[in-house]
Amino acid sequence: MDSGHLVLSAWGYGLVGLAYSTFALRLLQLGYFRSAREWSKIALVCAVTFSALWGWFGLALLVSNSSGFWFFNAVSDLLRYGFWFAFLLTLLRQKQSQGIPDGMSWILPIAAALVLFGVLALSFSALHMDVLGDSARLILFSSMASAVFSMILLEQVFRNVAEDSRWNIKPMCLGLSGAFLFDLYLFSQSVLFNRMDADAFSIRGVVHALIVPLLWLSMSRRSDWVSHIRLSPKAAFHSATLLISGVYLLFISSVGYYIRYFGGEWGPALQLGLVFISLVGLVVLMLSGSARARLRVFLGKHFFRYRFDYREEWLKFTHTLSDKNSPQEMGLRVIRGLADMLESPAGGLWMKARGETGFSQTSRWNLARTLDVEDANSSLCQFITTSGWVINLEEYRSYSRRYGQLKLPAWLQNLAQAWLVVPLLVGDELIGFCVLASARTRIDVNWEVNDLLKTAGQQAASFLAQMQATEALLEVRKFDAFNRMSAFVVHDLKNIVTQLSLMMKNAKRLGDNPEFQQDMLMTVENSLDRMRQLMLQLREGATPAGASFGVNLAHIILRIEALTNKRGRKLEVNLMAQILTRGQEERLERVIGHVVQNALDATDTGGRVWLNLDRSGGQARVLVGDSGKGMTQDFIRDRLFKPFQSTKQAGMGIGAYESFQYVRELGGRIEVDSHPGQGTTVQLLLPLFETQAETGLYTLECA
Repeated sequence: MDSGHLVLSAWGYGLVGLAYSTFALRLLQLGYFRSAREWSKIALVCAVTFSALWGWFGLALLVSNSSGFWFFNAVSDLLRYGFWFAFLLTLLRQKQSQGIPDGMSWILPIAAALVLFGVLALSFSALHMDVLGDSARLILFSSMASAVFSMILLEQVFRNVAEDSRWNIKPMCLGLSGAFLFDLYLFSQSVLFNRMDADAFSIRGVVHALIVPLLWLSMSRRSDWVSHIRLSPKAAFHSATLLISGVYLLFISSVGYYIRYFGGEWGPALQLGLVFISLVGLVVLMLSGSARARLRVFLGKHFFRYRFDYREEWLKFTHTLSDKNSPQEMGLRVIRGLADMLESPAGGLWMKARGETGFSQTSRWNLARTLDVEDANSSLCQFITTSGWVINLEEYRSYSRRYGQLKLPAWLQNLAQAWLVVPLLVGDELIGFCVLASARTRIDVNWEVNDLLKTAGQQAASFLAQMQATEALLEVRKFDAFNRMSAFVVHDLKNIVTQLSLMMKNAKRLGDNPEFQQDMLMTVENSLDRMRQLMLQLREGATPAGASFGVNLAHIILRIEALTNKRGRKLEVNLMAQILTRGQEERLERVIGHVVQNALDATDTGGRVWLNLDRSGGQARVLVGDSGKGMTQDFIRDRLFKPFQSTKQAGMGIGAYESFQYVRELGGRIEVDSHPGQGTTVQLLLPLFETQAETGLYTLECA
């Protein structure tokens, strides 16, 4: 190490000693060492104190270059790690009267073993003994293992701490994690490359000194912050990946070192080959589904009170079901969601098709297709409906009496991959079942697996039932739209039939009149055109053909007046010429004609019916009034513009609804004023269509 690195290291160690000494004195001033039972506070004071000693001994070593100070510096470094272990382990207790949580009892022996291994390595170095190899390498191994284990403990404390304590402990966790990660980098590089990084080693003291302000911040947020750090009562070990990575790194480093040490001139080549093979093995392990499944089962058996992290499983399963909204993909999503819970590589879904009484295979994933249909009254369906059990086919084959009178169908027994049958129940109704293939690794199907699958099956069944209900609703809506359109068509046909019937009635009396014959031919031709349009609309489900134009309302009203006069009724008309609106002339004529016809039907022959056309507030206004029977306010409010509601005995209640919908589509509105026995006034307000000669726009003029 050159002089520049030595100066930087000396300043770093001095800064460590000063910072941690000040922090230790402050802790003592606050009474952290007074209570004999508050082990977390005692461990914290000891960790801070030995960190200060580590800094002062390091500074003395660089100043005097004495081997004695090196030994005390190394012992202080080891002991400060040991007391940080003790501090974090005391925080991992669920309560002051309890020990380490279940599933984590192995951590305490490992902590003790790491400290003991460090003591042995330092002892071998002090006594110049090479029992297990180079003692300096053993010290590096000990330091690297301590850094890995410290990260594991720190991650456990932060992951499992209660929400009300996380704010206090966060600065401390950030500071310690930075220091431990730096040490892990420094010592792992030294072990792997057999040399210390001088640049990194020279700033080690500075890095460790920089975490003191974060520790001070945790203490300043609350004076009794250590005693109020509480972990969740369900604290469990979650750092399997970090632990395995650290152990793997230590193992490869150890093997590589001894190969290099004892391999002679072939040592470096063998060490390089080992590193390459190890990397390939790690990649294979990461990409192997079977290996990951075995690891998951092993961890579930040995490190957790419960095999599953239910919150994670439920979030993942819900996300799987909600990921796609397509009915065709929902079945596959259900299979994948259930299969992923147990590392199953395949599965199939059986549900009822519409109009069928049996269950057939509707979706499958890596499973053979089968055309067999399972009757809803079969032994299998009746058993899973009444019991709600998950059927373990391996258990059934070895101990069928547990399932009572259950008789499995032949197709299921012949399905080589079949392992579990999961019922999909909505209440007491069986809407389907899922067959899962054997898992990639051996899994014991105990009560926990059964409960998880039954509950997940119920949730999946609710999703499938909702999807079926949505499909049925969409189909009903399509039929409703078709029926509504058919009702409009039937209503128009009724008007055409009425017109033709009146013409035939008059033909008996006026058949020899040439003018009547010409008018009759025009009426028949017009009726045929209208019926063709209605048939096209019914077949294609489209609105009546024709584009929107500027329509002259006066021309429409004059035709309605002429038709009314032919029927022997009197319509009083008062027009303002050249009032145009945008729309389809035929539909507007049908709307106004319907309002006029209703007024005529509600008025006796001697009564009065009138129609006015003018402008009102920038809109075209068509006012139709009569002195007829009138309507109640309740009928106007609740029934007038609703389909299939009418005051006529032979009416369908479609005309008013169609008129209301079309006027609203044009941007207008219909207002009704009526009282029983006093007649009715209907006001149609339509948007104006303004044109000028120079614009090039033309209205649709009708002769």
